[in-house]
Amino acid sequence: MDLSSYLPILLLITMAVVFAVANISLTLALGPSRQGPVKGTTYESGMDPFGTARKRFNVRFYLIAMVFLVFDIEIIFLYPWAVAFPNLQAGTTESWVWLGRILFFLLTTVVAYVYGYRKGVFRFD
Repeated sequence: MDLSSYLPILLLITMAVVFAVANISLTLALGPSRQGPVKGTTYESGMDPFGTARKRFNVRFYLIAMVFLVFDIEIIFLYPWAVAFPNLQAGTTESWVWLGRILFFLLTTVVAYVYGYRKGVFRFD
């Protein structure tokens, strides 16, 4: 069994482990070690944190995040399709199948957009 083809992977893993251990070791050895009352507190964008972290959020924030994910995933899937589509022969069955697939995908994205619009996700009043 020839394991020489796994050498680059082993080298990459070794480099990653050495880099991580070296960074942690150098930080502990060379970094400042001052301790004080402010050093261990939570940093919240320059403001002192107050209240509980278990605050309820409006469901609209979650809907906005879901709509963002839908459109983000749409771009991830559209890019490879756009690259491969010009290589398809026009008028063949394969090109019509690919066109149908992307139209179905776009239709599901439009349905998600309309759903979010009807739920009021895009209103900020």
